[in-house]
Amino acid sequence: MSEATRPARHWLLAEKRAPLPPAGKDHLKLRKRVHLLCFLVFLALPFTNLMRVDIPRQRVFLGGAEILISEFSILFFATMFAMFVVAAMAIVYGRIYCSYACPQMIFSEWSVSVERWAANAAGRLLPRGGAGARKALGRGIFLAALAAASVVLAFIFTAYFVEPRDLLHRLLRFDLVTVGGLTGAVVTLLTFLDFTLLRQKFCTTICPYGYIQGFLQDRQSLLVEYRDPSAACIECNKCVRVCEMGIDIRKGPFQIECVHCGDCIDACEDVLRRVGHPGLISYSWGGGKAQDRGEPWYRRWGIRDAKRVAILAVMVAYLCALGVAIHGRKPVLMRLNSDRTTLFTRLPDGRIANRVRMNLASRLSRPVEVKVWVERLPGVQVGLDPNPLTLGPGQTLERTFDIIAPATWPGAQELNPIRVMIQSSDRNASDGADMMFIMPAGRN
Repeated sequence: MSEATRPARHWLLAEKRAPLPPAGKDHLKLRKRVHLLCFLVFLALPFTNLMRVDIPRQRVFLGGAEILISEFSILFFATMFAMFVVAAMAIVYGRIYCSYACPQMIFSEWSVSVERWAANAAGRLLPRGGAGARKALGRGIFLAALAAASVVLAFIFTAYFVEPRDLLHRLLRFDLVTVGGLTGAVVTLLTFLDFTLLRQKFCTTICPYGYIQGFLQDRQSLLVEYRDPSAACIECNKCVRVCEMGIDIRKGPFQIECVHCGDCIDACEDVLRRVGHPGLISYSWGGGKAQDRGEPWYRRWGIRDAKRVAILAVMVAYLCALGVAIHGRKPVLMRLNSDRTTLFTRLPDGRIANRVRMNLASRLSRPVEVKVWVERLPGVQVGLDPNPLTLGPGQTLERTFDIIAPATWPGAQELNPIRVMIQSSDRNASDGADMMFIMPAGRN
């Protein structure tokens, strides 16, 4: 090639600047640490009952509290709060959730890493084998590892809906008949297919969050943005090669595939700082660098306008109200109803009995004693044995018993208003029901 046609050396490389010190933040390492933390939380939640839906027992465990599925209002508002948090995260922090906390992204990146590890392991095991043999062995190792991981992850996921010990027994018996066992098998198959076929394609073809993000974000949302006012890009394309989603961030920050992981930021910083120029890609709040230390701390954390202050205030108020509602629940759900299959019963000694139906449901993880008594009825006896009775952790109980009164007393009528009371030993919570005690006509 002649001197006239040889391409000019890029000005940044020609200047031979002194290398800059490292940027001080490795987004990839930070993201992997957050991934590990999220996985440990995902692993621990169903076994600690901090968040689990026990479908067979019709209960929801939330923050250590047991909520009956019939308590629709609390479950509805808890679900709405979770949706509000997701929307608020999207408004303020863009798609940070996708890259740092989304299980699909965490396990997809993990499967890609396992595939690379399997290929390297095959190369070490067959150093003199053909390329086809090494590729087949690497694929076999990869599929075997994913099969084992799919069973484990499917077990953890299903444990959110079925009691873990019961689920383990089903797994050891290779149960494919009951709903719990069949669900575990289906989830295992779907997990395996996801890891081998979909991975990050799920984010751009099925997941609606990325599309919703386009409606929620505004000029103050967090973005990953490329800026090159001095034409310093040397076209190394490392930012493209490291991108898990396979995009070119230089084409704009609003690409649906971009999950704001920050890998391209690290790649650009790594290359350009070696030639004395800061990176050209950074996190951005509405056109300004997110790392700008000249701004107050609350602006660097995303609280940049009145809209975000209102979102934060609503979220805190919502969380406090939800906490009060959960904490203020009665530890034992108690219901009383008159059993009118017979209006009254005359006992051999002449006393009159009315039958009552009682339903109890414990919301506690420890035993509790429940006592029943009657007000506004002289000489009354509660035909419940034992009284108080013991209700086990999470136990539900339906019992019928008689309220027995003398054949006559001053002021007795055919219909006598009474109040039946129930009290639990936990926090002395009590409940009551007003009903009528029926006496026979012409008893005098």
